[in-house]
Amino acid sequence: MAEADFAIRPMTAADAHAVAAWRYPGEYSFYDADADPDDLAELLDPARRELAGFVMAKLTGRTAEIGLGLRPDLTGRGLGESFVRACLRFASAALGAQRYTLAVAAFNRRAITVYERAGFREAERFEHYTNGGLHSFIRMTRETIEAPG
Repeated sequence: MAEADFAIRPMTAADAHAVAAWRYPGEYSFYDADADPDDLAELLDPARRELAGFVMAKLTGRTAEIGLGLRPDLTGRGLGESFVRACLRFASAALGAQRYTLAVAAFNRRAITVYERAGFREAERFEHYTNGGLHSFIRMTRETIEAPG
């Protein structure tokens, strides 16, 4: 499948409300923005959001902790790796990130496969209380990315 182009731009209030209304099917409803009140508050806070599908990046030192989500109707179409790479290029160019980390629900094999294809490797497994319960997660890391271009 051809690589998709994604443009990353600041998220508007309308974008945030659109993302909050996204509904993923089946077990992926775990990622619905309103499944966790703290996540929803963060999404709707205009001081804390950026969009490409959506991507949030927090820099600590030279490491960007990223959270991302692709619009539900775009999942499963082979766009994931291109989307992840666009998010990494953004974090590199905008924040100067040289290392990347993300957390993914352990059940989400589809996302884990995409992250592995984008160069991430499992660093640890942990339990985290979110979405009303304790859930298993995998922290994945990746070192540098190719030069933006």
